[in-house]
Amino acid sequence: MGDLFMKKFFVIVLLLILLSGTLLSCFGILYFRANDVGNWKNIVDVSAGKFHTVGLKKDGSVVAAGWWFFGRGQCNVKDWNNIVAISAGGHHTVGLKKDGTVVAVGWKEEGLCDVSDWKDIVAISAGDSHIVGLKKDGTVVAVGYNKYGQCNVSDWKDIVAISAGVQHTVGLKKDGTVVAVGHTGNKRSNFEDWNNIIAISDSSHTVGLKKDGTLVATTLNDFEQDNIKRWKDIVAVSAGCGHTVGLKKNGTVIAIGYNEFGQCNVENWKDIVTVSAGYDHTVGLKKDGTVLSIGKNIRGTWKTIIAMFANLFSDDNTNIKSISAGYYNTLGLKKDGTVISFGKIDDGLIDGYKLKDIVAVSAGMYHIVGLKKDGAVAAIGDNVYEQCNVEYWKDIIAISASAFYTMGLKKDGTVLAVGYNEFKQCNVNDWKDIVAISAGDYHAVGLKKDGSVVAVGNNKCGQCNVKDWNDIVAISAGGYHTVGLKKDGTVVAVGWEEEGQCDVSAWKDIVAISAGYRHTIALRNDGVVIATGNNEFGQCNVNDWKDIVAISAGYRHTVALKNDETAVAVGDNENSQCNIF
Repeated sequence: MGDLFMKKFFVIVLLLILLSGTLLSCFGILYFRANDVGNWKNIVDVSAGKFHTVGLKKDGSVVAAGWWFFGRGQCNVKDWNNIVAISAGGHHTVGLKKDGTVVAVGWKEEGLCDVSDWKDIVAISAGDSHIVGLKKDGTVVAVGYNKYGQCNVSDWKDIVAISAGVQHTVGLKKDGTVVAVGHTGNKRSNFEDWNNIIAISDSSHTVGLKKDGTLVATTLNDFEQDNIKRWKDIVAVSAGCGHTVGLKKNGTVIAIGYNEFGQCNVENWKDIVTVSAGYDHTVGLKKDGTVLSIGKNIRGTWKTIIAMFANLFSDDNTNIKSISAGYYNTLGLKKDGTVISFGKIDDGLIDGYKLKDIVAVSAGMYHIVGLKKDGAVAAIGDNVYEQCNVEYWKDIIAISASAFYTMGLKKDGTVLAVGYNEFKQCNVNDWKDIVAISAGDYHAVGLKKDGSVVAVGNNKCGQCNVKDWNDIVAISAGGYHTVGLKKDGTVVAVGWEEEGQCDVSAWKDIVAISAGYRHTIALRNDGVVIATGNNEFGQCNVNDWKDIVAISAGYRHTVALKNDETAVAVGDNENSQCNIF
């Protein structure tokens, strides 16, 4: 009780400080709304920066939305006029005037905005902390941070297009080849084999558009943003920090890469004429002059404090019907069919209240899946491996989300799976007579109506060795182990057991089981919870729990639902996934 009181007291104090303006005046406004472009009209060009978005209007004026960071003023463009091109950088904005001169606002350190003497400029590009300008004679000028030589462009000639990235600069020559300077890193390619390029885009990686509508990219591939060789009919491309966006000739948009904030969820966009990828958001200009934007839109303490305050004094965290512990988050399904979420999946993208009419939920690593009462499935979050591509699923009666893939059980006893499939864990098309499913890290398990079990995927630790199991009534797939509940209330387990996660042979009177990454938990028929396995984060400290009716083991935390429809949690709380008070 004392801990809860102190949490409430702390949150109230912070909220009062924020409302008083003390933090706002001392530290700057710690949020951004780069996606607040819904009311923009008569736009002819857009540019997405690190935490802000800029739009050029057809009358030559400029609008901007986004983060005011320590007074840097990258959105202070309301007085600009006669602008013909714009570019949004890290914490600065650049505008090209029709007389060939350039204006810039925002961060001024390292001479970043020193462009007042530039003349005869025909194109501009703002990098993370430098600015590049293309002159009408095909030469290039640059100012700003130059630790990695990203401004060393004085000897460039015959350039027709430029793009400034994080710590480097790329130039397109009139012969269709590409030149580059700055920090390229071991993972980036040179550009010697690039040819027939008609457009370039540079950020943490570089993408080139070829005249046949296909793309080439450097080999930095941490989020698979360079896996774009299959794209066709592309007319424009934009490289974000961890994602790539392509505009097709039919006005639709495709995207791949880092998608924690939904910046790649552009599959429904139509009539687009320009795209721009920012740090964690994506912007599209429609042919009617309006603008679409998706991705991260709020940052910092303001939203967090308000949300904590609301949680403390509302009943939003009660009336819980079921729970799901993911990797870095926890989901609660309420009686009214809405969903609440705690943990890393946040920042306005995965707002649980957007999911309605839900009857079951499952939390993956960076995505969540909800089963609707009509048998359809909704999924939001990271979609790098297409684990959220469930929009056409029908007649589903159960779901299970793992790190990078999603499973669905159909009412006819067959199973669907989408997402990461390196270990063939999604190869479930031939399964029949299935009554329950569970998605482990890299293996998938199915319970058949005769009480036997099937499994596919990674079997390095023997986690798929379930063919001899019988009389099973429930299953759960963990990191590298699989657990089965028998109809007599005992439990069996196979797979990785070095940390005791398979030490379940003595368990009795069990009514529910759940396998985490390296631990296993079980609910007894008296409402008590028992646990075994890794306890580095306290995820097995459940001995004092009582009156429990449901359990869920996450990556390194454990969640349980009580008979009074409230929830309890223990374990890793780095991302506030246990803050379900």
